[in-house]
Amino acid sequence: MARFAANLSMMFNEVPFIQRFERAAKAGFKGVEYLFPYEENAQTIAQELAKHHLTQVLFNLPAGNWQAGDRGMASLPDRQEEFIQSVDIALEYAKALGCQQLHVMAGKFDDRFTPQQQQSCFIKNIQYVADVMIKHDIRVLIEPINTRDMPNYFLTTQKQAEALLPLIARDNVFIQLDLYHCQIMEGDLVKTIERLWNKFSHIQIASVPYRHEPDSGEVNYPWIFSLLDEMGYQGWLGCEYHPAGQTEAGLQWLKQVQS
Repeated sequence: MARFAANLSMMFNEVPFIQRFERAAKAGFKGVEYLFPYEENAQTIAQELAKHHLTQVLFNLPAGNWQAGDRGMASLPDRQEEFIQSVDIALEYAKALGCQQLHVMAGKFDDRFTPQQQQSCFIKNIQYVADVMIKHDIRVLIEPINTRDMPNYFLTTQKQAEALLPLIARDNVFIQLDLYHCQIMEGDLVKTIERLWNKFSHIQIASVPYRHEPDSGEVNYPWIFSLLDEMGYQGWLGCEYHPAGQTEAGLQWLKQVQS
């Protein structure tokens, strides 16, 4: 049976971040993910994970100044030093939290550089972080993000990510397959899953088009969950969605899947 991780950046926003771990555990989740942990003390988070028997599944490397519009730095040639520092920060948290997967946000296109320059920078930076993380048995993930939610983002389709993998050429680099983004940009979800099998190590879910609970919208998630079970998927399913209302009130879908 699939394992579901609550995304604490989007879910359980009714309470402060550090209280969301308890809420997730009580709701039936065994794992958690979120965008960034860096405003909290790593040991404080680690205590919450241990107290509530939760696995830290995933979080992002620092992505620059989020409030100012940064969405990662990996493809930006003028942010090399800052990117290297971000790797060290993320590793410190990953070790403290027992996290074995880190997502590296690519950043946006920048008119000061050609697409080729940004791709070259991205490849080198992913190789760098992969070489650091493999010593700690940590996987590095790259995620295509749709252009509607994140205009001008460098990495937008599964096909683009798939083409980058052999150029990066690191055994611990995988795709973070967000089915919400994939449905918006490409569709054909099942054939994409089949094509990318063994090239992704984490899946994220949300309804399309409104990014709510997976029991609404145009994607038949219960069928996909069953198919993933049949195919032998061993990873987590990250619930990266905005609840349509109060978080717990929208979790009937999870109870049905886990029953």
